[in-house]
Amino acid sequence: MLAMNAPLDYFLHADGSASKPVLTLDWVFASIVVAVCIIVGVLLVMALFRQRAPETVLPREDDGLSWIVVGTTLSVFALLGMTVYMLATLEQISKPSRAPALTINVTARQWWWQVEYGADDPAKRFSTANEIHIPTGEPILIVLNSTDVIHTFWVPRLAGKTQAIPGLTNRQWIEADQPGIYWGQCTEYCGVQHAHMAFKVVAETPQDFDAWREAQAKPAALAEGGGRSVFMSQCSGCHAIRGTTAAGAYGPDLTHLQSRQLIAAGLMTNTQDHLSDWISRPQELKSGARMPNFDLPAGDKAALLSYLQTLR
Repeated sequence: MLAMNAPLDYFLHADGSASKPVLTLDWVFASIVVAVCIIVGVLLVMALFRQRAPETVLPREDDGLSWIVVGTTLSVFALLGMTVYMLATLEQISKPSRAPALTINVTARQWWWQVEYGADDPAKRFSTANEIHIPTGEPILIVLNSTDVIHTFWVPRLAGKTQAIPGLTNRQWIEADQPGIYWGQCTEYCGVQHAHMAFKVVAETPQDFDAWREAQAKPAALAEGGGRSVFMSQCSGCHAIRGTTAAGAYGPDLTHLQSRQLIAAGLMTNTQDHLSDWISRPQELKSGARMPNFDLPAGDKAALLSYLQTLR
């Protein structure tokens, strides 16, 4: 039932200019911490096995003060060096080396991600959900907002973490060196379904991205029949489908639903069986989600599923 999770080592790799300096910083800090633990452990072992005769009187210069001075001095210089290196890294990744090629508005919700692509031509603006498509080799500006509580946007292989805070707009840039799928996750506890608030960044060649964007900007194909009527009566209050009168803003825009690999913010793969389950019992699969369970007659449900399959 559940969609495939991200690889367990997905945060140990970097594939973009915004993430590589952070990964290097992580390894440097981790190495320093490990080295300190080893040194402390060795000193403790030496102290345990070092023995003196009971009557031995330590000279004044061997009363341990020199060890304290040496330890404190080394700690101060190590912490100072780590602080300078950290600040330099933060400055390095604070902005891209050139102007972003694209700006994407991402709004965090309980519990899914709304992704909006703007354009000068209103007809080319569109909204999707839980999948962010970007061209490779280009810095992309992500404008972050939240509609409810604090969330955190994190794509480990492309950039560090940035909070999405209600009433505050934050910005982050990402860049992918090569085509691929990069997993993202909310890392700020945002409610009972925090673990089921994933998303994917799909990096494509500029040509493939342009083709995807052009297709996404088109309205849905006009499919007539009972399924569309069921959708309009049961779903249009929360969901939008461009090209129809459905303009709900509470749930994801479903204009090109079948172009997405996952549904329910990464909870399930986008198959007809999973979509059927999600329509019937979202509160069992993702308790607390804004979508209620729908107990539709078998004929209406079959017609609705057939209509949703046309949204490509």
